[in-house]
Amino acid sequence: MPTIRGKSLKAITFDIAEGYVVVNPIFLKPIDNESLKGLYQEIMKTQTEIRSEKFPHGDTQAIRWRNTRLQRLYSALMIIKNFARERKIILI
Repeated sequence: MPTIRGKSLKAITFDIAEGYVVVNPIFLKPIDNESLKGLYQEIMKTQTEIRSEKFPHGDTQAIRWRNTRLQRLYSALMIIKNFARERKIILI
């Protein structure tokens, strides 16, 4: 099971969604290709999990929190995708 900074990929993706970890090229630089692919796939799974949760109708604060988490994961995916393209790494 690949790990990043001593944490599982699932834990890292939840930290990204909660805002505890910021994904940028400096964060991604020491990560090997297999871990990068795993992180990309795990973020996609976490996005699906968040989207499959029951939608909080009428609760604007919960809707805002859900959308913020999805936005953080999406921006992390785009950063990873561009980082991988620069390094000529195939993610899927």
